[in-house]
Amino acid sequence: MRFLSFSSGSCGNCYLLLRDEPGTTPSGILIDAGVSIRRMKRILESLSLDFDCFQAVLVTHDHGDHIRNLGSICKRLSKPVYTTPVLQDALTRNPFTRLEIGGCRRDLVTDAWNRVADGIEVQYFEVPHDATQTVGYAIRCDGHLFVLMTDLGHVTEEAMYWASQADTVVVESNFDVDMLLGGSYPHYLKMRICQGSGHLSNDACGDAIRRFMHPGLRNLFLCHLSGNNNTPRLAYDHAREVLDDLGIEPGSIHLRVLERGVPSPLLTL
Repeated sequence: MRFLSFSSGSCGNCYLLLRDEPGTTPSGILIDAGVSIRRMKRILESLSLDFDCFQAVLVTHDHGDHIRNLGSICKRLSKPVYTTPVLQDALTRNPFTRLEIGGCRRDLVTDAWNRVADGIEVQYFEVPHDATQTVGYAIRCDGHLFVLMTDLGHVTEEAMYWASQADTVVVESNFDVDMLLGGSYPHYLKMRICQGSGHLSNDACGDAIRRFMHPGLRNLFLCHLSGNNNTPRLAYDHAREVLDDLGIEPGSIHLRVLERGVPSPLLTL
């Protein structure tokens, strides 16, 4: 399995998970579509990957930084779009997607593994965030378990259940509490972010890492950092301190920040 973050944050969120077997054409899934087709194509070409390398799209929720370019992808590629029935209904009304989503709609079955691409199955779990509905994904491929949970005000027990089994976890580390509370945002926005149905702080992310850490975890990626209330160094250092407290040697787990507006390398998981 290989993983690429095109961008992560309020400027746009989009990730690629590839199943890449020797001698075969890579295939996989796109998770969210908050960056432009032109940008995606340019990044993929730089990695010698075709723009058509993914077979389906998963959607976490209906905020613009996650679906802004989903309609364009549907129109251009007609890829199946998988998410919950609640979110599918919301996408049919959303101005970014309502004209294009119809023929691409694929509803996920609750509490079951759903086959979405060759060798790739997913289950969704709800997380608390102020969208129509927000979900994380447990993604199973060739004996590996990849879990993504972004835009969540707190980590639920179900999210913890999946993360505690995963080889790779992508988890939000959105804001530093002191930067947020001491910053220039209006009071209502600060409260929206930090009161349980907005975003996950570095502290809360660290607490979650302590709880879901297990011997099989190999990759830990921090996503959706705020551009105003966090820095990559703060998020990384906080998570690294937690790993140090748990006695986990540097290098035994791949810890990485997925940056805003900056593509990651194509990472082998």
